[in-house]
Amino acid sequence: MLAKLSPEFPELTPSKLRFLEEQQLVSPTRTEAGYRKFSAGDVERLRIILTLQREHSLRLKVIKHYLDELEAGRTPALLADAPLAASMLATDRRYTRAELVREAGATPALLTDAISASLIAAGETFGDDALQVLRALVELQRSGIEPRHLRGFRAAAERELGLIESALIPVARRNDPSSRAKAAELAREIAGQLEIVRSSLIRSALGRLQS
Repeated sequence: MLAKLSPEFPELTPSKLRFLEEQQLVSPTRTEAGYRKFSAGDVERLRIILTLQREHSLRLKVIKHYLDELEAGRTPALLADAPLAASMLATDRRYTRAELVREAGATPALLTDAISASLIAAGETFGDDALQVLRALVELQRSGIEPRHLRGFRAAAERELGLIESALIPVARRNDPSSRAKAAELAREIAGQLEIVRSSLIRSALGRLQS
C-alpha cells in the first residue's frame, strides 16, 4: 500500500495508515497470521481520502460521511460542487513552470512575483493547489491587486500555524505513532475552524462596506 501511494502522497506513513484504520476510514482484511491485506478498492478509497485531506483540508468525519454516502448508493452533498467532485477523484497532477503559467492564464512575471511573495512555493514542478492560487492571482491582478500586496497573508498564515502548534503540544508530547497521526488530524480540524472564523470576519467587513 505504501509503495503504491507514497510517490503520490509522500505524507502517508505507516502510523497514519494505522490511524486511518483506527478511525474506520479503511478496513483491510487480515490473514490468519494477522497481517493486513489491502484490496484495489482500499487503494482507491485511500487515494480519495488523502486527496480530500490534501487538496481541501476536510476533516476525517466529513470524509467518512462522504464515503458512507457513496457506499449507500446516495449522492453525497459534496458532489453538488462539480469542480470539487472532479478534483476529489483525480490524482494531483504536476505542472512544470511553463505548464502552470499556461493553465492559469498567467504570465511568467506573475508566477515569479507570487513565488517572491511566498504565495506559491518555489520548485521544479507545481501541484493543483499552486494552479488554483495562480488563477486567483490572475483575477486579483485585473482588480489592481498584485502579489506584493498580499505578503501579509504569509505572515498571517505563520501566526495561525503558531496557534495550531501551541494547541497540539499536549498530544505531541506523547511522541508515539498513533499520537502523531492524531495530532495531524487535530491540526486540520483547528485549521478548518480558523478558516470559519476568518471567513466570517471577511463577510462581516464586506457587509459594512456595502452599507
